[in-house]
Amino acid sequence: MNISKKFLLGGMLAGSLALLQPAIGQAQYTGPSTHQAPATVAEILKNPVDDQDVVLRGHLLRKVGNEKYIFSDGTGEIRVEIEAEDFPPEHIDDKVQVEIRGEVEKDFLESPEIDVEALRKLP
Repeated sequence: MNISKKFLLGGMLAGSLALLQPAIGQAQYTGPSTHQAPATVAEILKNPVDDQDVVLRGHLLRKVGNEKYIFSDGTGEIRVEIEAEDFPPEHIDDKVQVEIRGEVEKDFLESPEIDVEALRKLP
């Protein structure tokens, strides 16, 4: 058997084995955890942890810059960054209660903010 046929058969074998392997990352653990994400803005401000996932409910109080808003859940206020495509199609103002999902961004010598990955209007 010549070298090119060996490489071809080896590649086919490797490809076949890859198809038999379960896909990585399809399932996620959804059970209890000892890691608790902060539940309020006050907790985030007290102990900001960079890249920590958060889910908060409250109101966008005002726009303060390009894609920057002030969010409050009643325990405190924090700046959030929300890209235009992450807004739902419904009208959102300071009276509408929303849920934000994102992560804490804590840069050296700057106030923490939340990089919002998902925003939804609550009923």
